[in-house]
Amino acid sequence: MLRESFETSLSYFLFLLFTGTSVVALIMAALAREDAYRAADKKTKPFWLIILGVTVLVNLLIPILFLSIIGLIATIVFFVDVRPALRQVTGGGKRRGGSSSDGPYGPYNGGR
Repeated sequence: MLRESFETSLSYFLFLLFTGTSVVALIMAALAREDAYRAADKKTKPFWLIILGVTVLVNLLIPILFLSIIGLIATIVFFVDVRPALRQVTGGGKRRGGSSSDGPYGPYNGGR
């Protein structure tokens, strides 16, 4: 009985985790500019909206672990590959007042 309860809790947790991450990825994909996808050479905005939208729908309507894992892979690809490329193209993540020669501990002077 304890094992069944644990398995049910784990399944529910995984369902929430997979669905939550795919919803966040879908929102981020929707908020990014269309031209940023082309500039980053990462397919197109409609492509990623369809992939991530299908992932959200599958997680909500057909909660089969195998299908959810496939959707999670697409979501991870978006977070690890596409989103950083979009941020780099759009200039996101840069500090105000920083320069391209700044290192993690301040400006790099070239040994001067």
